[in-house]
Amino acid sequence: MRVLGIDFGTSNTVAMLRTPDGRVRPLLFDGSPLLPSAVYLGTDGRMVVGRDAERNARVDPSRFEPNPKRRVDDGTIFLGDRELPVTDVFATVLGTVATEARRQIGSLPDEVRMTHPARWAERRRNALIEGAVRAGLPRPKLIAEPVAAASYFTAELQTSVPVGRSLAIYDLGGGTFDATVVRRTAAGFEVLAEGGLPDVGGVDFDHAVIEHLGHVYSRTNGDFWQRLQNPLDATDRRNRRMLWEDVRGAKEMLSRTTSADIHLPAMEIDAHLTRDELERLIRPYLERTVNCLTTTITEAHLTPRDLVGIFLVGGSSRIPLAAHLIHSQLQVAPTALEQPETVVAEGSLRVGTLPGEDSARTTGRPVSAPVPPRSGPPMRPATGPQVSGAGAGRPVAAPTRPVSGPPPHVQRPPSGPPASPAGPMRTPMPPRVANPVPPRPAAPVPPKPVPAQKKSWYQEPAVVVTLIVALVLLLGFFIVLCLAIGSSAEDDPSTGSTYGLGTTTALE
Repeated sequence: MRVLGIDFGTSNTVAMLRTPDGRVRPLLFDGSPLLPSAVYLGTDGRMVVGRDAERNARVDPSRFEPNPKRRVDDGTIFLGDRELPVTDVFATVLGTVATEARRQIGSLPDEVRMTHPARWAERRRNALIEGAVRAGLPRPKLIAEPVAAASYFTAELQTSVPVGRSLAIYDLGGGTFDATVVRRTAAGFEVLAEGGLPDVGGVDFDHAVIEHLGHVYSRTNGDFWQRLQNPLDATDRRNRRMLWEDVRGAKEMLSRTTSADIHLPAMEIDAHLTRDELERLIRPYLERTVNCLTTTITEAHLTPRDLVGIFLVGGSSRIPLAAHLIHSQLQVAPTALEQPETVVAEGSLRVGTLPGEDSARTTGRPVSAPVPPRSGPPMRPATGPQVSGAGAGRPVAAPTRPVSGPPPHVQRPPSGPPASPAGPMRTPMPPRVANPVPPRPAAPVPPKPVPAQKKSWYQEPAVVVTLIVALVLLLGFFIVLCLAIGSSAEDDPSTGSTYGLGTTTALE
Protein backbone atom coordinates (compact mmCIF):
# COMPACT_ATOMS: atom_id res chain seq x y z
CA MET A 1 0.00 0.00 0.00
CA ARG A 2 1.30 3.42 -0.93
CA VAL A 3 1.14 5.84 1.99
CA LEU A 4 1.82 9.58 1.82
CA GLY A 5 2.88 11.46 4.95
CA ILE A 6 2.53 15.26 4.90
CA ASP A 7 3.89 17.77 7.40
CA PHE A 8 2.14 21.06 6.56
CA GLY A 9 4.46 23.50 8.30
CA THR A 10 4.43 27.22 8.90
CA SER A 11 7.34 27.96 6.58
CA ASN A 12 7.78 24.70 4.63
CA THR A 13 5.74 21.65 3.72
CA VAL A 14 7.35 18.21 3.56
CA ALA A 15 5.86 15.07 2.00
CA MET A 16 7.28 11.53 2.26
CA LEU A 17 6.06 8.53 0.29
CA ARG A 18 6.20 4.90 1.41
CA THR A 19 5.96 2.35 -1.39
CA PRO A 20 4.55 -1.21 -1.03
CA ASP A 21 8.08 -2.62 -0.62
CA GLY A 22 8.54 -0.50 2.52
CA ARG A 23 10.98 2.01 1.08
CA VAL A 24 10.50 5.67 2.01
CA ARG A 25 11.49 8.57 -0.21
CA PRO A 26 10.68 12.28 -0.19
CA LEU A 27 8.69 14.11 -2.81
CA LEU A 28 10.97 16.67 -4.44
CA PHE A 29 9.84 20.15 -5.36
CA ASP A 30 12.30 21.92 -7.64
CA GLY A 31 14.89 19.38 -6.52
CA SER A 32 14.34 19.96 -2.79
CA PRO A 33 12.28 18.02 -0.21
CA LEU A 34 11.13 21.37 1.22
CA LEU A 35 8.18 23.11 -0.43
CA PRO A 36 7.72 26.67 0.88
CA SER A 37 4.17 26.95 2.20
CA ALA A 38 3.89 30.42 0.65
CA VAL A 39 1.12 31.31 -1.84
CA TYR A 40 0.72 34.14 -4.33
CA LEU A 41 -2.44 35.23 -6.13
CA GLY A 42 -1.73 36.48 -9.63
CA THR A 43 -3.66 39.25 -11.33
CA ASP A 44 -5.27 36.60 -13.52
CA GLY A 45 -6.68 34.84 -10.45
CA ARG A 46 -4.23 31.93 -10.62
CA MET A 47 -2.64 30.76 -7.37
CA VAL A 48 1.09 30.09 -7.31
CA VAL A 49 2.78 28.01 -4.57
CA GLY A 50 6.28 27.58 -3.22
CA ARG A 51 9.37 29.20 -4.66
CA ASP A 52 7.39 30.57 -7.58
CA ALA A 53 5.22 32.41 -5.08
CA GLU A 54 8.29 33.83 -3.36
CA ARG A 55 9.68 35.08 -6.66
CA ASN A 56 6.38 36.68 -7.67
CA ALA A 57 6.11 38.34 -4.26
CA ARG A 58 8.69 40.89 -5.37
CA VAL A 59 6.24 42.16 -7.97
CA ASP A 60 3.34 42.75 -5.55
CA PRO A 61 3.83 41.63 -1.94
CA SER A 62 0.19 42.48 -1.13
CA ARG A 63 -0.83 39.35 -3.07
CA PHE A 64 1.59 37.17 -1.13
CA GLU A 65 1.11 35.13 2.04
CA PRO A 66 4.34 33.48 3.31
CA ASN A 67 2.85 31.60 6.30
CA PRO A 68 -0.76 30.55 5.73
CA LYS A 69 -0.67 28.08 8.64
CA ARG A 70 -0.39 31.02 11.03
CA ARG A 71 -3.71 32.30 9.72
CA VAL A 72 -5.68 29.16 10.60
CA ASP A 73 -7.74 31.02 13.21
CA ASP A 74 -8.52 33.99 10.95
CA GLY A 75 -10.90 32.09 8.75
CA THR A 76 -10.00 34.14 5.66
CA ILE A 77 -6.86 35.56 4.07
CA PHE A 78 -6.65 38.74 1.99
CA LEU A 79 -4.54 38.37 -1.14
CA GLY A 80 -4.57 41.53 -3.20
CA ASP A 81 -8.19 42.59 -3.58
CA ARG A 82 -9.64 39.13 -2.84
CA GLU A 83 -10.63 37.44 0.40
CA LEU A 84 -10.07 33.70 0.34
CA PRO A 85 -11.05 31.06 2.92
CA VAL A 86 -8.12 29.61 4.81
CA THR A 87 -9.12 26.10 3.77
CA ASP A 88 -8.87 27.11 0.10
CA VAL A 89 -5.34 28.40 0.67
CA PHE A 90 -4.47 25.15 2.46
CA ALA A 91 -5.93 23.21 -0.47
CA THR A 92 -3.73 25.16 -2.90
CA VAL A 93 -0.55 24.11 -1.08
CA LEU A 94 -1.70 20.53 -0.59
CA GLY A 95 -2.80 20.39 -4.21
CA THR A 96 0.82 20.93 -5.24
CA VAL A 97 1.77 17.93 -3.09
CA ALA A 98 -0.98 15.83 -4.66
CA THR A 99 0.17 16.77 -8.16
CA GLU A 100 3.76 15.78 -7.44
CA ALA A 101 2.67 12.50 -5.83
CA ARG A 102 0.53 11.67 -8.84
CA ARG A 103 3.42 12.47 -11.16
CA GLN A 104 5.83 10.15 -9.32
CA ILE A 105 3.60 7.13 -8.72
CA GLY A 106 1.04 7.58 -11.52
CA SER A 107 -1.97 7.98 -9.24
CA LEU A 108 -3.01 9.23 -5.83
CA PRO A 109 -1.71 7.34 -2.78
CA ASP A 110 -3.88 4.73 -1.07
CA GLU A 111 -3.59 6.46 2.29
CA VAL A 112 -2.67 9.96 3.46
CA ARG A 113 -1.40 10.89 6.91
CA MET A 114 -1.11 14.51 8.02
CA THR A 115 0.56 15.83 11.15
CA HIS A 116 -0.49 18.71 13.35
CA PRO A 117 0.66 20.36 16.59
CA ALA A 118 -0.41 18.42 19.65
CA ARG A 119 -2.18 21.48 21.06
CA TRP A 120 -4.46 21.95 18.05
CA ALA A 121 -8.16 21.61 18.85
CA GLU A 122 -10.71 19.90 16.66
CA ARG A 123 -11.61 23.03 14.68
CA ARG A 124 -8.03 23.52 13.51
CA ARG A 125 -7.63 19.83 12.72
CA ASN A 126 -10.82 19.90 10.65
CA ALA A 127 -9.37 22.77 8.63
CA LEU A 128 -6.46 20.51 7.66
CA ILE A 129 -8.81 17.68 6.72
CA GLU A 130 -11.00 19.97 4.63
CA GLY A 131 -7.98 21.44 2.85
CA ALA A 132 -6.69 17.96 1.96
CA VAL A 133 -10.08 16.82 0.67
CA ARG A 134 -10.47 19.97 -1.44
CA ALA A 135 -7.01 19.31 -2.88
CA GLY A 136 -8.24 15.95 -4.18
CA LEU A 137 -6.38 13.80 -1.66
CA PRO A 138 -7.96 10.89 0.22
CA ARG A 139 -9.32 11.82 3.61
CA PRO A 140 -6.20 12.00 5.78
CA LYS A 141 -5.52 10.37 9.11
CA LEU A 142 -4.26 12.94 11.60
CA ILE A 143 -1.22 12.27 13.77
CA ALA A 144 0.21 14.57 16.41
CA GLU A 145 3.62 15.93 15.44
CA PRO A 146 5.43 14.77 18.63
CA VAL A 147 4.02 11.26 18.18
CA ALA A 148 5.34 11.17 14.62
CA ALA A 149 8.72 12.54 15.73
CA ALA A 150 9.02 9.95 18.51
CA SER A 151 8.17 7.18 16.04
CA TYR A 152 10.90 8.42 13.71
CA PHE A 153 13.60 8.46 16.38
CA THR A 154 12.59 5.01 17.55
CA ALA A 155 12.45 3.43 14.08
CA GLU A 156 15.16 5.24 12.14
CA LEU A 157 17.77 5.92 14.82
CA GLN A 158 17.22 2.55 16.54
CA THR A 159 16.68 4.40 19.82
CA SER A 160 15.47 1.94 22.43
CA VAL A 161 12.33 3.24 24.15
CA PRO A 162 10.92 0.46 26.35
CA VAL A 163 7.22 0.40 27.18
CA GLY A 164 6.57 2.83 30.01
CA ARG A 165 9.57 5.08 29.30
CA SER A 166 9.25 8.67 28.06
CA LEU A 167 11.06 11.14 25.84
CA ALA A 168 10.74 14.86 25.11
CA ILE A 169 10.30 16.57 21.74
CA TYR A 170 11.67 20.11 21.26
CA ASP A 171 9.98 21.37 18.08
CA LEU A 172 11.17 24.82 16.99
CA GLY A 173 9.76 25.62 13.58
CA GLY A 174 9.31 28.68 11.43
CA GLY A 175 6.30 30.11 13.24
CA THR A 176 5.74 28.35 16.57
CA PHE A 177 7.44 26.34 19.28
CA ASP A 178 6.05 23.15 20.81
CA ALA A 179 7.38 21.12 23.73
CA THR A 180 5.90 17.68 24.33
CA VAL A 181 6.61 14.70 26.54
CA VAL A 182 5.40 11.37 25.15
CA ARG A 183 5.41 7.92 26.71
CA ARG A 184 5.81 4.59 24.93
CA THR A 185 2.88 2.22 25.29
CA ALA A 186 2.02 -1.13 23.76
CA ALA A 187 -0.02 0.75 21.13
CA GLY A 188 2.63 3.35 20.24
CA PHE A 189 3.08 6.70 21.96
CA GLU A 190 0.78 8.82 24.08
CA VAL A 191 1.12 12.48 25.04
CA LEU A 192 1.78 13.02 28.73
CA ALA A 193 2.20 16.80 28.74
CA GLU A 194 2.45 19.55 26.17
CA GLY A 195 3.29 23.21 26.00
CA GLY A 196 4.14 25.78 23.42
CA LEU A 197 4.81 29.37 22.45
CA PRO A 198 2.80 30.72 19.50
CA ASP A 199 5.02 33.77 19.13
CA VAL A 200 8.44 32.09 18.93
CA GLY A 201 9.84 30.73 15.70
CA GLY A 202 12.17 31.43 12.80
CA VAL A 203 10.02 34.35 11.61
CA ASP A 204 10.39 36.03 15.00
CA PHE A 205 14.16 35.60 14.81
CA ASP A 206 14.10 37.34 11.43
CA HIS A 207 12.11 40.18 12.93
CA ALA A 208 14.68 40.57 15.73
CA VAL A 209 17.46 40.91 13.13
CA ILE A 210 15.41 43.50 11.18
CA GLU A 211 14.95 45.57 14.34
CA HIS A 212 18.68 45.36 15.03
CA LEU A 213 19.51 46.61 11.53
CA GLY A 214 17.01 49.43 11.88
CA HIS A 215 18.55 50.50 15.18
CA VAL A 216 21.99 50.65 13.54
CA TYR A 217 21.23 52.18 10.13
CA SER A 218 18.12 54.28 10.66
CA ARG A 219 20.25 57.02 12.22
CA THR A 220 22.19 57.68 9.04
CA ASN A 221 19.61 56.52 6.47
CA GLY A 222 16.35 57.32 8.19
CA ASP A 223 14.30 58.05 5.07
CA PHE A 224 15.35 54.89 3.28
CA TRP A 225 14.79 52.73 6.32
CA GLN A 226 11.36 54.25 6.91
CA ARG A 227 10.32 53.33 3.37
CA LEU A 228 11.56 49.79 3.93
CA GLN A 229 9.39 49.50 7.01
CA ASN A 230 6.37 51.31 5.52
CA PRO A 231 6.45 50.90 1.70
CA LEU A 232 4.87 53.64 -0.37
CA ASP A 233 4.94 52.03 -3.80
CA ALA A 234 5.72 48.78 -5.58
CA THR A 235 9.44 49.48 -5.56
CA ASP A 236 9.47 49.90 -1.80
CA ARG A 237 7.49 46.69 -1.36
CA ARG A 238 9.96 44.78 -3.52
CA ASN A 239 12.88 46.18 -1.51
CA ARG A 240 11.19 45.20 1.72
CA ARG A 241 10.62 41.66 0.47
CA MET A 242 14.23 41.37 -0.69
CA LEU A 243 15.43 42.52 2.72
CA TRP A 244 13.43 39.88 4.57
CA GLU A 245 14.63 37.14 2.24
CA ASP A 246 18.24 38.20 2.71
CA VAL A 247 17.82 38.29 6.48
CA ARG A 248 16.41 34.77 6.48
CA GLY A 249 19.25 33.49 4.32
CA ALA A 250 21.85 35.12 6.58
CA LYS A 251 20.22 33.59 9.68
CA GLU A 252 20.37 30.11 8.15
CA MET A 253 23.96 30.70 7.05
CA LEU A 254 25.00 31.65 10.58
CA SER A 255 24.06 28.14 11.74
CA ARG A 256 27.02 26.93 9.65
CA THR A 257 29.44 29.89 9.65
CA THR A 258 30.44 32.66 12.04
CA SER A 259 29.49 35.69 9.91
CA ALA A 260 27.25 36.73 7.02
CA ASP A 261 26.42 39.85 5.04
CA ILE A 262 22.94 41.31 4.54
CA HIS A 263 22.25 43.63 1.62
CA LEU A 264 20.10 46.65 2.45
CA PRO A 265 18.13 47.58 -0.69
CA ALA A 266 18.03 51.26 -1.75
CA MET A 267 20.88 52.05 0.65
CA GLU A 268 23.51 50.05 -1.24
CA ILE A 269 24.89 48.86 2.08
CA ASP A 270 26.05 45.35 3.00
CA ALA A 271 25.49 44.97 6.72
CA HIS A 272 27.82 42.55 8.51
CA LEU A 273 26.25 40.22 11.06
CA THR A 274 28.14 37.74 13.22
CA ARG A 275 26.89 34.63 14.96
CA ASP A 276 27.53 36.21 18.35
CA GLU A 277 25.31 39.15 17.41
CA LEU A 278 22.56 36.82 16.19
CA GLU A 279 22.71 34.74 19.37
CA ARG A 280 22.52 37.88 21.49
CA LEU A 281 19.39 38.96 19.61
CA ILE A 282 17.55 35.65 19.78
CA ARG A 283 18.79 34.40 23.14
CA PRO A 284 15.70 35.71 25.03
CA TYR A 285 13.45 33.75 22.65
CA LEU A 286 15.45 30.55 23.02
CA GLU A 287 15.56 30.86 26.80
CA ARG A 288 11.78 30.99 26.76
CA THR A 289 11.67 27.77 24.76
CA VAL A 290 13.96 25.98 27.20
CA ASN A 291 11.90 27.21 30.16
CA CYS A 292 8.76 25.97 28.39
CA LEU A 293 10.40 22.58 27.87
CA THR A 294 11.38 22.40 31.53
CA THR A 295 7.83 23.23 32.60
CA THR A 296 6.40 20.60 30.29
CA ILE A 297 8.69 17.91 31.71
CA THR A 298 7.63 18.90 35.23
CA GLU A 299 3.94 18.77 34.31
CA ALA A 300 4.49 15.20 33.14
CA HIS A 301 5.66 14.39 36.70
CA LEU A 302 9.14 13.61 35.41
CA THR A 303 12.64 14.99 35.66
CA PRO A 304 15.19 15.20 32.84
CA ARG A 305 16.90 12.12 34.30
CA ASP A 306 13.73 10.08 33.72
CA LEU A 307 13.75 10.73 29.97
CA VAL A 308 15.26 8.46 27.36
CA GLY A 309 16.33 11.59 25.49
CA ILE A 310 15.43 15.04 24.20
CA PHE A 311 15.05 15.27 20.43
CA LEU A 312 15.28 18.43 18.33
CA VAL A 313 12.75 18.88 15.53
CA GLY A 314 12.09 21.78 13.16
CA GLY A 315 14.30 23.88 10.94
CA SER A 316 15.04 26.54 13.55
CA SER A 317 16.41 23.88 15.92
CA ARG A 318 19.56 23.92 13.76
CA ILE A 319 20.68 27.05 15.61
CA PRO A 320 23.59 25.89 17.80
CA LEU A 321 22.52 28.06 20.73
CA ALA A 322 19.29 26.06 21.15
CA ALA A 323 21.13 22.79 21.88
CA HIS A 324 23.64 24.63 24.07
CA LEU A 325 20.95 26.16 26.28
CA ILE A 326 19.13 22.83 26.65
CA HIS A 327 22.34 21.08 27.67
CA SER A 328 23.28 23.86 30.11
CA GLN A 329 19.92 24.10 31.85
CA LEU A 330 18.72 20.49 31.84
CA GLN A 331 22.14 18.78 31.90
CA VAL A 332 21.01 16.50 29.07
CA ALA A 333 22.63 16.59 25.65
CA PRO A 334 19.83 16.73 23.06
CA THR A 335 19.80 14.66 19.89
CA ALA A 336 20.00 16.69 16.68
CA LEU A 337 19.78 15.67 13.03
CA GLU A 338 21.28 16.96 9.83
CA GLN A 339 17.85 17.64 8.31
CA PRO A 340 15.31 18.05 11.12
CA GLU A 341 12.66 19.43 8.74
CA THR A 342 11.79 15.94 7.41
CA VAL A 343 11.56 14.13 10.75
CA VAL A 344 7.84 14.65 11.36
CA ALA A 345 6.68 13.72 7.86
CA GLU A 346 8.76 10.55 7.78
CA GLY A 347 7.81 9.67 11.34
CA SER A 348 4.12 9.75 10.40
CA LEU A 349 4.82 6.78 8.11
CA ARG A 350 6.43 4.88 11.00
CA VAL A 351 3.44 5.13 13.33
CA GLY A 352 2.00 1.64 13.71
CA THR A 353 5.11 -0.10 12.39
CA LEU A 354 7.29 -0.11 15.51
CA PRO A 355 8.30 -3.47 17.01
CA GLY A 356 5.61 -4.63 19.42
CA GLU A 357 3.20 -1.92 18.31
CA ASP A 358 -0.34 -2.76 17.29
CA SER A 359 -1.27 -0.59 14.32
CA ALA A 360 -4.97 -1.39 14.66
CA ARG A 361 -5.05 0.02 18.15
CA THR A 362 -3.10 3.06 17.03
CA THR A 363 -5.66 3.97 14.37
CA GLY A 364 -8.69 2.87 16.37
CA ARG A 365 -8.25 5.81 18.70
CA PRO A 366 -7.27 9.27 17.49
CA VAL A 367 -3.50 9.31 17.65
CA SER A 368 -3.51 13.04 18.19
CA ALA A 369 -5.63 12.95 21.33
CA PRO A 370 -3.43 13.98 24.26
CA VAL A 371 -3.55 11.92 27.40
CA PRO A 372 -3.79 14.07 30.53
CA PRO A 373 -1.13 13.59 33.17
CA ARG A 374 -1.88 11.21 35.98
CA SER A 375 -3.52 12.71 38.99
CA GLY A 376 -1.99 12.47 42.40
CA PRO A 377 1.42 13.30 43.78
CA PRO A 378 4.35 13.11 41.40
CA MET A 379 6.36 9.96 41.46
CA ARG A 380 9.54 11.98 41.88
CA PRO A 381 9.86 15.46 43.33
CA ALA A 382 10.65 17.92 40.56
CA THR A 383 13.28 19.94 42.36
CA GLY A 384 15.13 20.93 39.23
CA PRO A 385 17.55 19.25 36.90
CA GLN A 386 19.66 16.67 38.66
CA VAL A 387 21.37 15.04 35.74
CA SER A 388 25.09 14.98 35.37
CA GLY A 389 26.59 15.78 32.02
CA ALA A 390 28.11 12.34 31.72
CA GLY A 391 24.69 10.77 31.98
CA ALA A 392 23.36 12.49 28.90
CA GLY A 393 22.06 10.10 26.33
CA ARG A 394 22.31 7.02 28.59
CA PRO A 395 19.32 4.91 29.53
CA VAL A 396 18.07 5.63 33.03
CA ALA A 397 18.76 2.92 35.56
CA ALA A 398 15.09 2.39 36.38
CA PRO A 399 11.78 3.82 35.21
CA THR A 400 9.60 6.01 37.35
CA ARG A 401 7.53 2.98 38.25
CA PRO A 402 8.22 -0.76 37.86
CA VAL A 403 7.03 -2.04 34.54
CA SER A 404 6.65 -5.79 34.30
CA GLY A 405 4.88 -5.79 30.96
CA PRO A 406 2.73 -3.69 28.67
CA PRO A 407 0.25 -1.57 30.63
CA PRO A 408 -3.39 -2.57 30.25
CA HIS A 409 -5.22 -0.59 27.62
CA VAL A 410 -8.76 0.35 28.64
CA GLN A 411 -10.92 1.68 25.85
CA ARG A 412 -13.59 4.04 27.12
CA PRO A 413 -16.66 4.93 25.09
CA PRO A 414 -16.35 8.43 23.60
CA SER A 415 -18.21 11.09 25.53
CA GLY A 416 -18.81 13.25 22.47
CA PRO A 417 -18.91 13.11 18.70
CA PRO A 418 -15.90 11.56 16.94
CA ALA A 419 -13.13 13.84 15.73
CA SER A 420 -13.68 12.68 12.17
CA PRO A 421 -17.06 13.56 10.61
CA ALA A 422 -16.88 10.49 8.42
CA GLY A 423 -19.05 8.51 10.86
CA PRO A 424 -18.40 5.82 13.44
CA MET A 425 -15.51 3.50 12.80
CA ARG A 426 -16.45 -0.13 12.28
CA THR A 427 -14.35 -2.78 13.85
CA PRO A 428 -13.15 -5.18 11.13
CA MET A 429 -14.37 -8.75 11.60
CA PRO A 430 -11.81 -11.53 11.51
CA PRO A 431 -11.93 -13.69 8.36
CA ARG A 432 -13.89 -16.91 8.58
CA VAL A 433 -12.04 -20.17 8.24
CA ALA A 434 -13.93 -23.29 7.06
CA ASN A 435 -13.41 -26.42 9.16
CA PRO A 436 -10.62 -25.15 11.29
CA VAL A 437 -8.13 -27.87 12.12
CA PRO A 438 -6.23 -27.55 15.36
CA PRO A 439 -2.52 -27.47 14.80
CA ARG A 440 -0.63 -30.63 15.62
CA PRO A 441 1.98 -30.36 18.29
CA ALA A 442 5.42 -30.55 16.83
CA ALA A 443 7.30 -33.73 17.69
CA PRO A 444 10.27 -33.11 19.92
CA VAL A 445 13.50 -33.30 18.03
CA PRO A 446 16.15 -35.30 19.91
CA PRO A 447 19.34 -33.42 20.38
CA LYS A 448 22.15 -34.48 18.11
CA PRO A 449 25.01 -36.19 19.92
CA VAL A 450 28.06 -34.07 20.07
CA PRO A 451 31.05 -36.09 18.78
CA ALA A 452 33.77 -36.51 21.32
CA GLN A 453 36.99 -34.77 20.54
CA LYS A 454 39.66 -37.24 19.41
CA LYS A 455 42.73 -37.26 21.67
CA SER A 456 46.32 -38.03 20.75
CA TRP A 457 47.87 -41.32 21.91
CA TYR A 458 50.19 -39.64 24.38
CA GLN A 459 47.13 -38.03 26.07
CA GLU A 460 45.76 -41.46 27.04
CA PRO A 461 47.21 -42.69 30.41
CA ALA A 462 46.44 -46.35 29.72
CA VAL A 463 48.34 -46.33 26.44
CA VAL A 464 51.35 -44.65 28.01
CA VAL A 465 51.44 -47.13 30.92
CA THR A 466 51.14 -50.08 28.54
CA LEU A 467 54.03 -48.86 26.42
CA ILE A 468 56.23 -48.32 29.48
CA VAL A 469 55.50 -51.82 30.82
CA ALA A 470 56.19 -53.34 27.40
CA LEU A 471 59.53 -51.51 27.17
CA VAL A 472 60.50 -52.68 30.68
CA LEU A 473 59.62 -56.29 29.89
CA LEU A 474 61.46 -56.15 26.60
CA LEU A 475 64.54 -54.72 28.29
CA GLY A 476 64.39 -57.33 31.08
CA PHE A 477 64.06 -60.13 28.54
CA PHE A 478 67.12 -58.83 26.68
CA ILE A 479 69.19 -58.69 29.89
CA VAL A 480 68.19 -62.21 30.93
CA LEU A 481 69.07 -63.52 27.50
CA CYS A 482 72.54 -61.98 27.62
CA LEU A 483 73.23 -63.43 31.07
CA ALA A 484 72.10 -66.87 29.96
CA ILE A 485 74.42 -66.87 26.96
CA GLY A 486 77.40 -65.78 29.11
CA SER A 487 76.92 -68.46 31.78
CA SER A 488 76.58 -71.26 29.22
CA ALA A 489 79.93 -70.35 27.61
CA GLU A 490 81.83 -70.53 30.93
CA ASP A 491 80.44 -73.98 31.87
CA ASP A 492 81.39 -75.80 28.54
CA PRO A 493 84.83 -77.76 29.01
CA SER A 494 85.36 -78.59 25.41
CA THR A 495 85.25 -75.05 24.51
CA GLY A 496 87.79 -74.17 27.16
CA SER A 497 90.27 -77.08 26.18
CA THR A 498 90.18 -76.28 22.58
CA TYR A 499 90.92 -72.63 23.30
CA GLY A 500 93.62 -73.75 25.76
CA LEU A 501 95.26 -76.22 23.32
CA GLY A 502 95.15 -73.75 20.61
CA THR A 503 96.73 -71.23 22.80
CA THR A 504 99.44 -73.64 23.95
CA THR A 505 100.15 -74.75 20.47
CA ALA A 506 100.49 -71.25 19.30
CA LEU A 507 102.93 -70.42 22.05
CA GLU A 508 105.08 -73.43 21.31
